[in-house]
Amino acid sequence: MNISEIQQRIQNAKDLDFGTIFNQSIELFKKTWVNGLVVVLLNMVLAIPAVMLIYIPLIFTGMMDVYSSSYNPYDPYMQPEISPIAAIVMFILYLIAMAAMSAIGLGLKAAFYRICKLKDLEEMGQEDYFYFFKKPYLGKTIKLGLVYIGITLVAALLCVLPLIYAIVPLSYMFVVYAFNPEKSVSEIIKLSFDLGNKKWLISFGLLFVSGFLAGIVGFLMCFVGVYVTMSFTFLPPYLIYKEVVGFEDEMDNIQIEENSGF
Repeated sequence: MNISEIQQRIQNAKDLDFGTIFNQSIELFKKTWVNGLVVVLLNMVLAIPAVMLIYIPLIFTGMMDVYSSSYNPYDPYMQPEISPIAAIVMFILYLIAMAAMSAIGLGLKAAFYRICKLKDLEEMGQEDYFYFFKKPYLGKTIKLGLVYIGITLVAALLCVLPLIYAIVPLSYMFVVYAFNPEKSVSEIIKLSFDLGNKKWLISFGLLFVSGFLAGIVGFLMCFVGVYVTMSFTFLPPYLIYKEVVGFEDEMDNIQIEENSGF
């Protein structure tokens, strides 16, 4: 589907029922919770190098202060001295780490949505968690990760309300990218905001309720269960996208059936 066709489907989308989407999320979670857990754990493991990119310089700087001749461990008012160059380097490393973690999370979550489609429609296919880290998509995954973290930071700096608004369109960036990887970065962002604006209220409600319930159930499972239930919050955007936009292969099958007279 081209971008105009997707936008037309979004504009002509029917009203969705909150309870129906929520119940569908529960049913789909039963099929995909293992895959969701794998995605969450992979995200944590792959983010370790990015976190170390920040903490290793901090540890090194702390050790330099300890062995400095001016260091006095008995002075409660003593503050570590950081040169302007070191501060700039740390800031750059922090931005790189944030961008890396954002790209990793975006790529894994988009791949999870492709797996959700396989499970949901009972299709045959490979459960490829690193689909969007391969050569054709790696550059776009990094760019979208940068855009995601940039929009989030700008919305956060503008106080709470813009961030609350942006949560919904940003949640659709993953699913739009998952099923439209051939689209440009600007087209993916535009479609995400078009869908987010059109279905903002039901999307926010589902994200809030699913996140709250996932947190409660996770804590009741001795806190570790949070990692299991976390992927439940990923499912409402997928199901809304499925109802509003649909999938191109499904439309092809419908046209084939209509042309064959069934």
